[in-house]
Amino acid sequence: MTFDPAAHQMLPTRAFDDFRIGEQFRAPSRTLTEGHFDAFRTASGDNHPIHYDRHYLQRLGHRDLYAHGLLTWMQAAIGACPLAHEMGEALIGFLEQSSRFLKPVYCGDTLYVTFTITALDRGRSTGVMRLMVTIHNQDAVLVADGMQAYLMRL
Repeated sequence: MTFDPAAHQMLPTRAFDDFRIGEQFRAPSRTLTEGHFDAFRTASGDNHPIHYDRHYLQRLGHRDLYAHGLLTWMQAAIGACPLAHEMGEALIGFLEQSSRFLKPVYCGDTLYVTFTITALDRGRSTGVMRLMVTIHNQDAVLVADGMQAYLMRL
């Protein structure tokens, strides 16, 4: 038996026209740890004490490390959910995104991300998939939302 790396996929792939408006895809839940905060601070260069100094945060009335909005939004990376694997090689690229940060996210919070297809705009050779993204915490509080758009081959 011959192994073919191109055939090694997590899920069967789907063509653009196989997706439907209203379909939902969920990423596995993720609990933010100090490691996430340290890695984000290292990668971003953001060294404001609101993201790493617990004494500073206590003076401001926060209960723990306060997540940067972009650290929260990183949890909505499309590759973290089944959708990107179903798109397979038809996925060309990430076109745009918007985000709103609605409630604080702290170290130790567990985040749950849901992607919902809101539009499928078909062109001649490519299509654009638009998604609503919601991020809830362990208390079912909506902490962030927004949209993402992806270009796909037809």
